[in-house]
Amino acid sequence: MERHVRKGPERMTGDDVAGTLAAMGPRLRAAREHRGATLTGVGRATGISPSTLSRIETGRRRPTLEVVLQLAKEYEVSLDELAGIAPAAEPRTSALQRFGDDKAVLPLTRYVGGLHAHKHVLPAVQEPPARPRQVSHDGWEWLCVLYGRLWLALGDQDLVLNAGDVAEFDTRTPHAVANAGPGSPVEYLIMFGPQGERLRPRTPPAPRAR
Repeated sequence: MERHVRKGPERMTGDDVAGTLAAMGPRLRAAREHRGATLTGVGRATGISPSTLSRIETGRRRPTLEVVLQLAKEYEVSLDELAGIAPAAEPRTSALQRFGDDKAVLPLTRYVGGLHAHKHVLPAVQEPPARPRQVSHDGWEWLCVLYGRLWLALGDQDLVLNAGDVAEFDTRTPHAVANAGPGSPVEYLIMFGPQGERLRPRTPPAPRAR
């Protein structure tokens, strides 16, 4: 008779821990935005200063366990969601971490501090939503749409970006995104510099045809 040996949980390596902490910032930001909360509002509710929250979300500071527990309770999400660990009863089929029905986030960088990249997926909608609630914070963001139509509310502007369109902006400008719809999801990449770092093209412009 064949015997099945139950394996215990795999031990996390140092790289696993560093990657989990680096990915925590974008997930905390996604969870906060899903609830429509501002840094100031969360700061009042938790006693954590908005500047500390901003540094954690942008990867300039590692969150402590106490802070993560407070934010998980405030955002009504599980620690598994914030850590990117699927429940044991549900096989992990994707590294995308979902927050409600609004957004899925896939961190692409595994370090704390510096430039960060992550992929976002917005689910399909049948009708364009109301103008999304804008947020602002220190930093500089570069955004590229991979699939679908993305509504970027940037200050007083309303831009609809299609696949292949790129936008970059100072994140101190109030901004928000939504699926411009209808009928298909939106996938887009974000590169974010918490200190305001901008991408620096190194190739010369192509010569003009005569």
